[in-house]
Order: sequence, then structure tokens, then C-alpha cells
Amino acid sequence: MEKILYLMRHGQTLFNVRRKIQGVCDAPLTELGIEQARRAARHYTEHQIIFDHAYSSTSERACDTLELVTDMEYKRVKGLREWNFGVFEGESEDLNPKLPYGDFFKAYGGEGELEVRERMNRTLTEIMERDGHQTVLAVSHGASCRQFMRYWEHTSDVQPKGRLGNCCILKFKYEDGVFELLEIVNPNP
Repeated sequence: MEKILYLMRHGQTLFNVRRKIQGVCDAPLTELGIEQARRAARHYTEHQIIFDHAYSSTSERACDTLELVTDMEYKRVKGLREWNFGVFEGESEDLNPKLPYGDFFKAYGGEGELEVRERMNRTLTEIMERDGHQTVLAVSHGASCRQFMRYWEHTSDVQPKGRLGNCCILKFKYEDGVFELLEIVNPNP
């Protein structure tokens, strides 16, 4: 049976503005981040998208974004958190190595690229396999969303152009244990 997952990145944060690596550490949404989440909410309303379940990373920025998008009950899930960048957390983005990161951050107490992919896939598969989960919203983070997309890139013709913007919406079909990216929506031009 076909199901739909809307995987969404959180709104802009203070660390995004200050170009800080935030990973599993946290920063509050900016006024623009709040407005981005409201625009995403309008997108869902205008397209008559109704969720039967909602999930968020345990990060405040993701929870706050979800609460601006919908007032429904939701569950916080550690598996949706951002890539752990180890000792680089809170430091300038200028310290990031060139892409792809691979296992760079593992040497500094963080996660490797494949670990993030596997964690996101395991978490989202488990969520979508639950009974009554036909149309699901999950709010996560840029690097984690990108790694999930890379896990399933072989099943889709849709490819992102550039970075995943704040409150970017990734619409996936889930059927027979397989995710397929159907659409990328950026309600925040």
C-alpha cells in the first residue's frame, strides 16, 4: 500500500545566520525562520494535505518548526536529529571540510556519513511501517535530509539543485519498503 512522507527541514536559526555548525547542538528560530514555517503551513493547507501522524527531531528548532506548521500531537524522535559534527559543533562553517564529508567528523567525536544515512533510513522506515501511517510529516535537518535522499537516490528521477533551503519539503512515496522522492517544494523563495 502506497504511503506518503513529507520530510521537512526546520526554519532558519540564529546559527544559520551566524554561519555556525549546529548539528546536534541547537539555536532558536529567527523571525524569518518562524515566517518560513508559517509559509510551509500555508502550502500544506492550500494543497489540502492532512497528516495522520507527525514526528520531529528532538532539537528545539525542529520542534518549534513543526508546532508552527501544525497544532496536532507529535512525537520527538532522536533518530531524526541532525548529523553529529563532534567538536565542530558551534564553530564557524568555515571549518567544514569540502564535500563529501565521509568519515571526517568521526575522528572528532561525531558521526560518519554512512551512519547518518543508515540512522535516517532506519528511523523513517520504522515510522512508515506503523499502522495508520498513510500521510506523515517528519521535521528534521538539512544534512540528515540530504543523507536520506542519497540513500534512496537510485529510486528517483527527482534531483535537488543546490542546498536544501530552510523549510524545504521533500515528498516521498513509500511502498513495499522503498522510498521514492516525488517532489521537492521550497515554499520560501
